Amino acid sequence: MLNGLLMPSAALCMVAVFSAGSLAFVSDPIGKKSVAQASKTDAAALRARANKLHHNSIVVDTHNDITSPLIDDGFDLGMSGDDPAAKVKTHTDLRRMKAGGLGAEFFAVYVGKEFVNKKPSEGGGAARRALDVIDAVNEQIRRHPESLEKASTAADIRRIIKSGKIAALMGIEGGHAIEDSLRTLRVFYQLGVRYMTLTHTNTNDWADSEGDINSPNVQHHNGLTDFGREVVHEMNRIGMMVDISHVADKTFYDVIATTHSPVIASHSSSRAIANHSRNMTDDMLRAMGKNGGVVMVNFYDGFLDPRKAEMTLRSRTLEDELKAKYPGDPKRAQSDLDAWRKANDPGKTPISVLIDHIDHIAKVAGIDHVGLGSDFDGVPFTGLPEGMEDISKLPNITYELMKRGYPDADIKKILGENLLRVMSEVERAASQMQSASAQK
Repeated sequence: MLNGLLMPSAALCMVAVFSAGSLAFVSDPIGKKSVAQASKTDAAALRARANKLHHNSIVVDTHNDITSPLIDDGFDLGMSGDDPAAKVKTHTDLRRMKAGGLGAEFFAVYVGKEFVNKKPSEGGGAARRALDVIDAVNEQIRRHPESLEKASTAADIRRIIKSGKIAALMGIEGGHAIEDSLRTLRVFYQLGVRYMTLTHTNTNDWADSEGDINSPNVQHHNGLTDFGREVVHEMNRIGMMVDISHVADKTFYDVIATTHSPVIASHSSSRAIANHSRNMTDDMLRAMGKNGGVVMVNFYDGFLDPRKAEMTLRSRTLEDELKAKYPGDPKRAQSDLDAWRKANDPGKTPISVLIDHIDHIAKVAGIDHVGLGSDFDGVPFTGLPEGMEDISKLPNITYELMKRGYPDADIKKILGENLLRVMSEVERAASQMQSASAQK
């Protein structure tokens, strides 16, 4: 008590100092300014601990579309995609991959629906496009042997990271790339493809996509066809991970009922947070947990931010309209689409929303069933949360998870260990299936 009053809070507290028999008062050193300084010190210490953990962990990104700038715009990973003077702006390059502590990258072998049924004189069809992208990835590995090394197995990833390099892998995005041929599927595996997204935004001849599931102009299959089930079985047998990002809901459940191995969602998020059909419902997340698979969270704010999910769905229709309006000028169509998005943008998405998706999936599916699938360079250049503007910002995820109290072991699972577990289990299941087949 002082003059009959209670002492004020610590921020305004006075310290008694005895001097020459008198009682004097000085401002408490733990005042407002000092509390702020202490908070900054604590944040800096946490940031340092997060950076150390991040760079001592295996960080795996299962979906990066930098392959499109590589093959279409002449970009090279040795260039600086964030150089203001650069003609090609990207989220990804080698310098920023290293700054982000990336250990393994799955380069997307993206095959757009426009390649279905293309003639050789028009640049070839879907399989040809996939081969061209695979070649572009291999060329980057050839040009940058000091930084990149091709990986085929989970053990390869660990070995390559230990050597100080980034493990390079590939995943086909769009099952139409195999042109309805199991032989082509097997060839892609032999060329290094380690997962295939069964559909892109288009329904193919054997699996329904969420991207056109409501279109009356598309012939649907009510999920997987019999051949689609053969595709899943063959992927299990050869050791290629089945990716259910982009598929229709019924296709997802058909895959879960068909597969003998854990599956992945290479770049999907939570529908409970952002109501977009590209995201996964809680029932799907629980099914992924039971299957033993892993959901790799997509960083695109149009799939993360509930304010933007509806706008993202509307942009699909506009994109198709613009492509029809400018059939020979895809850059003009993209420019108009970007302008529309900018005019309708409700504002930047905080990184906390990305962490919300990770947090929700970890709680619903289980901590062993969530990871990272960025979709860098496959989304609008400004379509990423604050603090996740490019691949160099990956350590911010570790920092934000630490802020929420995640233990180090769980953070390591999210960063890459969960994916490596699934990859190992897919490899083991394939080996068992091949052995059983050989004994018949």
